[in-house]
Amino acid sequence: MIPLLHDFADERVLVFGGGPVGARKARRFAREAEVVVLAPDFSGEFEDADVALIRAVPTPGSVAGWLDRVGPALVVAATDDTAVNDAVERAAEARGVLVNRADRSRVDQDEEAGSYDTDRVVVPATVRDGPVVASVGTGGRAPALSRRLRQEIAETLDGAGELAELTADLRAELRDRPADQRRDAVRAVVRADAVWKALDTPDDNPRETARAVISDVTGDPE
Repeated sequence: MIPLLHDFADERVLVFGGGPVGARKARRFAREAEVVVLAPDFSGEFEDADVALIRAVPTPGSVAGWLDRVGPALVVAATDDTAVNDAVERAAEARGVLVNRADRSRVDQDEEAGSYDTDRVVVPATVRDGPVVASVGTGGRAPALSRRLRQEIAETLDGAGELAELTADLRAELRDRPADQRRDAVRAVVRADAVWKALDTPDDNPRETARAVISDVTGDPE
């Protein structure tokens, strides 16, 4: 499998299934997308979720109509009815819509990591720090390993989101510089232990620390 990042801003995601798995999927995609969940009943995990809930009993024969009505970019099959999930997959593929089956796993389902093996789209174990996103998957073979690696990656990414925002601002400040000088300056900031330490120290000013690093690279006075 080849990992890709997909921007779901201004897109719709349709989730079939109102249980805990459907709730986790819905909450995850609701970070960006407009999420619609279809189920006869909804678990308490949907409480306060920023999603649209439609109370209906999906059947294999009604699935295609729901896809046509909602027009999703991605559909999630998370019901406890294999026939319905099969119909969701067929209908999505027929319409060229991304599909994630949450009921199918080669070895085990690691619900905490959210790593499920599917025919089309895998939702991997993911770590976020602001705009920085890192994911790990094992193709469904070792969900426990995904969870362990996610924990280690989370420690590494601590502060990375703030640094990403900072370097974006610094790149804008350096836009009139030659490309190679701008590249070297930003790389120096990202690699500087002093900058990372300033991000983790409340009384320090990471921006001024970064500017000092840039001055060392450009030869400009601070």
